[in-house]
Amino acid sequence: MKKLLILIIVLGVSINLVNGQAKKPTIMIVPSDVWCNNNGYMMEYDNEGTSIKIPDYKRALQEDVDLLLVISKINGLMAERGFPLKNLESVLKSLENNSAEDAMMTSKETGAEAAESPIDLLKKTAKSDIILQLTWSVNQSGPKRSITFNMQGIDAYTDKQIATAVGTGAPSFSSETTVLLEEAVLAHIDNFNASLMEHFDDLFLNGREVTIRIRRWADWEYDLETEYGEYGDELGLLIEDWIADNAVEGRFNTTDATENMMLFEQVRIPLYYERNGRERAMDTRTFAVELSRYLKQEPFNIVNKVTTQGLGRATIYLGAK
Repeated sequence: MKKLLILIIVLGVSINLVNGQAKKPTIMIVPSDVWCNNNGYMMEYDNEGTSIKIPDYKRALQEDVDLLLVISKINGLMAERGFPLKNLESVLKSLENNSAEDAMMTSKETGAEAAESPIDLLKKTAKSDIILQLTWSVNQSGPKRSITFNMQGIDAYTDKQIATAVGTGAPSFSSETTVLLEEAVLAHIDNFNASLMEHFDDLFLNGREVTIRIRRWADWEYDLETEYGEYGDELGLLIEDWIADNAVEGRFNTTDATENMMLFEQVRIPLYYERNGRERAMDTRTFAVELSRYLKQEPFNIVNKVTTQGLGRATIYLGAK
């Protein structure tokens, strides 16, 4: 009996150690579009005749002291619970420094600047597993104040909401927004974090959900109905077979397929893969590049180009770079 008890204790400690070492999602807190709009921190630009408004995070962080303090407070509450966070202000500064460095870089032989397309500029965004959108407002009732808040955990790859916490704190004579917010959030944060971990555990078990598109250039002489191999299978079917073989447990949906394009949604890809004896994070681009390499080999020998949109979508163009 004594030996059995010792064994149970050892197993329990081992399990706790394994759970303690499990990787957790990276999170970045950003003010929501609603908060930025209500507080005048939006940028507006013309997109082919359509006016588009996007949050101006940099100006908000430079001008609104409460925003900086609120993000710092939530960062602290999450860090105390073992969640790694990316700091929005630090990430924006890094992106700005990289842009300045690129702008000053020229070729020592020709004096040419570094090539950068509009798509490259668009991709200069901070990458994290989960975006935590935060909205809050201060309520005034006589000398007392309270905070109403809304936290939304958004999967950065799918834009799906995977956790939420909404509430209003008890009225208080405190005048500090961060104190009021902490009091309001504390009652909800553990359930919120539990939802985040439940989502991330699902990713470990079933893979990350991404979208893969296949397109052909208009001047390519072949299409997705071209037959290859001993059995004369169509190219589209062979690509679908590759997706099935490489997705976690073969999970994916073929949403659309013609001779010119294919759309694979809810493709479950592993979170990690091994390369040169080291574990690396798998992302949409890495998964698409593997498919690209497959199509460059026999019997296809198809020249192709891989592009990405955001974190969760990749497109392979067939027929040329």
